Amino acid sequence: MARGSETPRKSSVTSPEAYAAWLGDALELAAATVGSQDVPVGALLVDPDGAVLGRGRNVREENGDPTGHAEVMALREASRSAGSWRLEGCTLVVTLEPCVMCAGAAMAARLERIVFGAWDPKAGACGSVWDLTRDPLATHNVDVVGGVRAEESAALLVDFFEGRRLR
Repeated sequence: MARGSETPRKSSVTSPEAYAAWLGDALELAAATVGSQDVPVGALLVDPDGAVLGRGRNVREENGDPTGHAEVMALREASRSAGSWRLEGCTLVVTLEPCVMCAGAAMAARLERIVFGAWDPKAGACGSVWDLTRDPLATHNVDVVGGVRAEESAALLVDFFEGRRLR
């Protein structure tokens, strides 16, 4: 994507197979949190041609950073890779439905789409608790594809929280 590009570029990669493969990569990133106190969430930012521009995992506890969500980490890396904060045509792939902060960041970056695994019935902002990404009053809307590899994504979270309860 060209620096300062004014023409939004639509993604050419929109298949369920691509989403599932990318979610597999995000699940690997989420698994990398094992051993830390961070909730196992992983994210990738994919450009319109399917190339990964950014990767992230939760690092809130590790870095003592309230914005250290996987999505924010992936967006930061992708912006550096693209040379721009505008990430038109790009897709955010994440293992858990984004929260208000992360959905807002995706909208601010002008993403085309968010693909996620598990729904978040407590803090999700892409259709479960709130639906910020498709709010008619928003200046930019983001397409949402939820529930991709949901069982695997949810299993990581269930294992993490069960382990915390046992401690």
